[in-house]
Amino acid sequence: MKFFALLFILFSGAAGAASPNILFIAVDDLNCRLGCYGFEHIVSPHIDNLAQRGVRFDRAYCQYPSCGPSRASVLSGLRPDTTGVISNKINFREHLPDALTLPQHFRNNGYHVARVGKIFHQSNPTDIGTSGPDDPESWDEVVNPAGRDKEEEDQLTVYTPQLPLPDQMCFLKADGTDAEQTDGKVTDEAIRLLGEDREKPVFLAVGYYRPHIPYIAPKKYFDFYSLEKTPLPAIPKDYRSFVPAATLASTPEWPNFGTTEQEARECILAYDACVSFVDAQIGRLLESLDRSGTADNTIIVLWGDHGYHLGEHGLWRKNSLFEESARAPLIILDPRIEHQDSDCERIVEFVDIFPTVTELAGVPVPENLDGVSLVPLLKNPEAEWSRPAFSQVQFREAAGRSVRTDRWRYVEWGDRGAKGTELYNQKGDPQEMSNLAGDGKQSAVIKQLRSMLRANWPE
Repeated sequence: MKFFALLFILFSGAAGAASPNILFIAVDDLNCRLGCYGFEHIVSPHIDNLAQRGVRFDRAYCQYPSCGPSRASVLSGLRPDTTGVISNKINFREHLPDALTLPQHFRNNGYHVARVGKIFHQSNPTDIGTSGPDDPESWDEVVNPAGRDKEEEDQLTVYTPQLPLPDQMCFLKADGTDAEQTDGKVTDEAIRLLGEDREKPVFLAVGYYRPHIPYIAPKKYFDFYSLEKTPLPAIPKDYRSFVPAATLASTPEWPNFGTTEQEARECILAYDACVSFVDAQIGRLLESLDRSGTADNTIIVLWGDHGYHLGEHGLWRKNSLFEESARAPLIILDPRIEHQDSDCERIVEFVDIFPTVTELAGVPVPENLDGVSLVPLLKNPEAEWSRPAFSQVQFREAAGRSVRTDRWRYVEWGDRGAKGTELYNQKGDPQEMSNLAGDGKQSAVIKQLRSMLRANWPE
């Protein structure tokens, strides 16, 4: 009862004011493999419920499908070419020392801003329990939990020992309780922070570490799934000859880093188990907010930092420009907006998150942001909207640039496509298995999309 009394004090103070609280939830390597995104076998009731209450953006795209670059883009509201972050080894402050981040902007506008877990890039799991390359200027308060998963990494089942731990296909059916895991502790600390008595409105960023490798979750979550009902995506015969070499560069030991079908399926199941584990933690967090009676003044934003391959195209993890890698979950709930229980089919970008949250909160929107506010779509998910999404990557081979419209995805690898091009019809080929770039019938489409691509990346 003491906790809920404190939680009520926190949020009732803000409820009487104009400023709403912000609960900003990031999930590391979470793709759209969720019940609310059409994967009915996935046990994700709490994220699904949030999607039913808010607006689920069905086609939201990151600007760079890798943790560090994507998070730098989201949190600065700027594209990767502006932040200078095109790998996990680069800190955006090296290129933009005076950049204004989303949490920093709220901090400058009267909010108490706190972080629990991974929001800016941290090497996962290496940096668990530390701030890693965080941005101290963005926070009033920081908590870096660490659970028994860090202590039990020597118990992992590893199928790709040739890779470093943050990249390995490996898993652990963990003993013990949810609360002993790092993400359980992230939730406990987030609930504690929400319960503290403050006079200021709160921007609380909560970053979960799973389902990122290593796939560690309590055993009960593995029991939600059956290996017999966990297929490995099929790959057409001679598939490598149909696409540019750079397209598959993110998995150099192709397909699936040389694992067997059985091993890959076990890892898919482990990923799904981790999704369900994180969903349960998000459920605890949201339920504590709902019980407080003050959720009606809290904006909730949930996002996965990029998509994630689980064998599609023979690829694993991220760093491709296919739909599975560039598309990621985005759910926004502002309880002050009526009739939000909708899905939005419009193409949106992760650089749109910064201007959206600031406008919702009534905080001034910086003028230099690369994205646009999604508030019109929150009020009417079917509103007119014609903006495309741009994603980019540079992984081992040539740099790749992509434009995604309602119907098409067009990709160029290398300078003006010197290393290959791709064109996919999303209406007839949503799995992007038939590259139409060499089809002369599509020359007019390619010309139009190329123009859009070059306008976003002028030479």
